[in-house]
Amino acid sequence: MKIHEYQAKEIFRRFGVPTPRGKMVTQAGDAVAVAKELGTPVVVVKAQIHAGGRGKAGGVKLARSPQEAGQLASKIMGMNLVTPQTGPGGRIVRRLLIEEGLDIKRELYLSVLVDRATEAPVIMASTAGGMEIEEVAHENPAAILREPVRPAIGLQPYQIRKLAFGLGLSAESAAAAGPFLQALYRTFLETDASLVEINPLIVTGDGKLVALDAKMTFDDNALFRHPELAELRDLDEEDPLEVEASRYKLNYIKLDGTVGCMVNGAGLAMATMDIIKLAGGAPANFLDVGGGASADQVKSAFKILMSDPEVRGVFINIFGGILRCDVLASGVVAAARELQMKLPVVIRMEGTNVQEGRKILKDSGLDFTVAEGMKDGAEKVVRLAGGAR
Repeated sequence: MKIHEYQAKEIFRRFGVPTPRGKMVTQAGDAVAVAKELGTPVVVVKAQIHAGGRGKAGGVKLARSPQEAGQLASKIMGMNLVTPQTGPGGRIVRRLLIEEGLDIKRELYLSVLVDRATEAPVIMASTAGGMEIEEVAHENPAAILREPVRPAIGLQPYQIRKLAFGLGLSAESAAAAGPFLQALYRTFLETDASLVEINPLIVTGDGKLVALDAKMTFDDNALFRHPELAELRDLDEEDPLEVEASRYKLNYIKLDGTVGCMVNGAGLAMATMDIIKLAGGAPANFLDVGGGASADQVKSAFKILMSDPEVRGVFINIFGGILRCDVLASGVVAAARELQMKLPVVIRMEGTNVQEGRKILKDSGLDFTVAEGMKDGAEKVVRLAGGAR
């Protein structure tokens, strides 16, 4: 789960990570009052969407008076902000962060994330602050410092010194780095975050470290421990089909292909997407209904697939275990009848009660295509969906 910058900064402040003063507004007219309250010569008007690259897209502007802050807020509020991370559809700006301007001496990059290779959190830092870290990693990998942290012992003083020296911090800023990094690591650990990112982390004219930006992503599986964080979810920033899938406890991710996939098990889902690509097609989604899905969940999953206007064909690839093939077939038939199915649907089933499942499909009178295996199913659905891309 992602949250907005202003929400991440509120969490930062709770753990002692320094951030600029600011306030979120949902009405452009409120920007003037907030700018006056901040009382700084420069204020920053920042669009709040779940995507990076806002500045380049025109979503971050400097104002040198409260009146100018109001004018800029009126322009940004409601605009469709298109960045490399939003895709061509963009995101509608519904919230703004009005923030004090600071004296920026240097811009750095800092993040904490889960590193599966080292099986530990890792702190990443770079002197290339304000840039897309993916570009830095591609063009100059040596510019990124990586410091794994063992959860059992925590962040150690020698690691802080190593990062401070690697970033070329002055003695004054290096002294501030210890409390800053410890607070940021504690923020990551105690909120069950999967990513905490500051880009840029700034060094001010008087040597202080301040999180000028803030990005946080949380592990969905740990949200039951943090109901206060779950309440920060902004459904307007998520794909409507993904939101709908989450209501039925389905694992769904929208992709840009034309073949809808319904599978039980993440490994089988990945293999299914691969074999669709091998057959010349492109998957329209990742959809794992799980091992113990009910007929109602299968029905809901099928509806979600059919709701995607980009889908030209559906491939249902199920290995019956806990989810029996007859339960799957009943759910699919019920959904197909309700939706008056018009798209081609290819089904490959193996496992528990497979004969009963095939009989349900056959007796339904609906135009399903039954595949003999994964390869056969992928080739059939790609052909029925319009052929190779």
